[in-house]
Amino acid sequence: MEFIQTIEDFAWIGWLVLILVFLVIEMLTLDFTFLMLSIGGLAGLGADLLGAPLWLQVIIAAAVAAVLILVLRPPLLRRLRRGEDPTPSNVDALLGLAGRVLATTSEVAGQVKLANGDIWTARVEGRGALDPGTPVRVVRIDGATAFVRPELEEQTP
Repeated sequence: MEFIQTIEDFAWIGWLVLILVFLVIEMLTLDFTFLMLSIGGLAGLGADLLGAPLWLQVIIAAAVAAVLILVLRPPLLRRLRRGEDPTPSNVDALLGLAGRVLATTSEVAGQVKLANGDIWTARVEGRGALDPGTPVRVVRIDGATAFVRPELEEQTP
């Protein structure tokens, strides 16, 4: 019985450690989940300081964290992501990009220069070979290889 009484007497230290751990994890993830858990821990700490038993502190902390995660987190995430740049980046930015064949390109090997100035190893999507100077469009990227189709094929339905 003395051991349980000691745990209850020093529960505030456990709450502080838990809050700090959750805040550090939140700084690494930036997802608002651990922020809500740390606020729940703060509610548990408050209940401890007001003299609530340990089981009630845990229930209060869990309830506050759950409510915050379900009610407050979604609008915060929407507001945070509202100003994101919708422009595609990385591989997504290359899909549909125009280019010209630099070296004869077939379904085995080739080289194209894209409209953004990048030179890529390329393959033809489908059958056939494309001569240098042929206008093409990127249809997919696989690793460091751009799969292209002749520009004329994409314009005809």
